[in-house]
Amino acid sequence: METILTATVMGLGMHHGSWRYRDGDAFDYVDPDYYAHIARTAEAGALHAIFLADTLDVSEERFARPNLGSLDPAVTLAVMAAHTERIGLVGTSSTTFNEPFNLARRFASLDHMSRGRAGWNAVTTFVPAVAGNFGGMPLPAHDQRYARAREFLEVVIDLWESWEADAAVGDKAAGTFVDAARVHTLDHVGEHFSVRGPSTLPRSQQGRPVIFQAGASEGGRDLAAQYADVVFTAQNTIEAATAFRTDVRRRAVGYGRSADAVKIVPGLLPVVGSTSAEAKARKEKLDELRGVGPELEKLALRVGVPVEALELDEPLPVELIRANDAFRGSHGFRDAAVELATRENLTVRELLYANGGGHQQVVGTPEEIADTIETWVDAGAVDGFNLMIDAFPSGLEDVVEHVIPLLRKRCLFQHDYAGTTLRTNLGLPPLP
Repeated sequence: METILTATVMGLGMHHGSWRYRDGDAFDYVDPDYYAHIARTAEAGALHAIFLADTLDVSEERFARPNLGSLDPAVTLAVMAAHTERIGLVGTSSTTFNEPFNLARRFASLDHMSRGRAGWNAVTTFVPAVAGNFGGMPLPAHDQRYARAREFLEVVIDLWESWEADAAVGDKAAGTFVDAARVHTLDHVGEHFSVRGPSTLPRSQQGRPVIFQAGASEGGRDLAAQYADVVFTAQNTIEAATAFRTDVRRRAVGYGRSADAVKIVPGLLPVVGSTSAEAKARKEKLDELRGVGPELEKLALRVGVPVEALELDEPLPVELIRANDAFRGSHGFRDAAVELATRENLTVRELLYANGGGHQQVVGTPEEIADTIETWVDAGAVDGFNLMIDAFPSGLEDVVEHVIPLLRKRCLFQHDYAGTTLRTNLGLPPLP
């Protein structure tokens, strides 16, 4: 089975110490040449897609490093599109703090400008402080965010499909530009949105953007099963990942879809060295430059307890975490951290070292990274991984130059792209 591999771009790297570790200017993350180099490097390795995160508030970072998603993903991906030809371009955007019509138009535009390589990662936003930038009302409760997300996705898909495949005629001799009978209004009136439609754009080369979805709660799994083409999730153990994939595929069948229509790609943070000692030294240097404080604060936010409740050399306070009925953050990140800490009997300090920003982390040689990927794929736990690069560009270059060739030798990864659109390259079934 060939493996899906995408690469996440988060500021200057996923690791909090990356901006101090890497060569280059501390503000490279607002330089278009930086993104062009990343895109070309990833495409040279035939990675399936570049994946951009999004951040709508500085609270998680507290100006301790370059904000992970400072730039608008769709604008940044458009720059990357101009420097590439085949690699997919996936951007994150919130269903809680957007309107369906504007978002549908934005990503449909990116899809046309990239000739069918766009994807949208739908998230509900779990950082409470974001609400202060959008009217000041408190962040809606988890169930409310997912109810809005369900209707949001329904409207966006209907907008993208409001032009039938053959609606764009362009017959100069007959003077027929568009077959208006094949362009349909939505006239949608729901609990959260009223949208007349139709879209202002015809269908793209791949029909519509590929839908990614990030969320592992009950509501997130059900939303993924109904609408998502690819699910990005946090999974730190092979047992939990297998159970998650099995559950989402089962739910997809319940919605009348093929189980294979939904691809599961957890995050994986590889820290690569030519030897195990070299990889460990890279990780330790990154950790030293970061310090404990920023990651401890982030962990506290992600699991829903005060930072004072996390004692570095004590176990994670699991009972306190589970007792927080008012938790409004990401259930996926929280559950993955708790699963890893309890299964491995880790202290908070050990969890900080092992938990790559909420995702599985492998510190080792290219062979060790490839072994992990192969083990999880062969077990049926995943369809691939979203690589959370520790520091750019060196972390991505290490993967492309040293890990990808090993995966190809093991018949686990593509030598070239299967086609010209993201949908084709991911092996997704054709749209109806």
